[in-house]
Amino acid sequence: MDPAHGWAALPKTLKTSLIAAALLLGGLMVVNQPLQTGSAPQGIVSFQLAATADQTHAILRSWRSDGQFWARVSLWLDFVFIAAYLLALLHLTRHLMRDRPGVRERVVARWVRALFIAAGLADVAENVLLLNNFNPPTDVVSLSATLCALVKFTGLTLGVAGLVIIRAARRHPLAHG
Repeated sequence: MDPAHGWAALPKTLKTSLIAAALLLGGLMVVNQPLQTGSAPQGIVSFQLAATADQTHAILRSWRSDGQFWARVSLWLDFVFIAAYLLALLHLTRHLMRDRPGVRERVVARWVRALFIAAGLADVAENVLLLNNFNPPTDVVSLSATLCALVKFTGLTLGVAGLVIIRAARRHPLAHG
């Protein structure tokens, strides 16, 4: 691979934020391992998407007290991860826009940044709700956390799709120089 077009060509802030996000994601994946149970096959993600108090209570019972400790650790660590992935995605958006002077690309980039920021804010709200849904879980908090999770996942998915659109708008690689 030509170094001018690879990892070495990326700005230091982008590389640093990508590495930080990857390390935090790895940490979250390790913490999530003991949270995977019959009631929560996806661990913390199952907890995020448990839309009722009954579903949430079943997950919490399956975790027992040590699992609930790790779930709280995961949620607190996720606050740091949110900042890291949001910075990484915003740096990536800026980097991919370097050689895109067109008005349409700039409009799409504004939408992409707004989607990423909305996803990060929804993720923060989701974590706050989940931290407040341990004892006792309620339908209102469970459903609210699930809706925030869906906003987060939708914002991230559409934002990444927007980055693909930005890059595909013109069929030439990033200009280096």
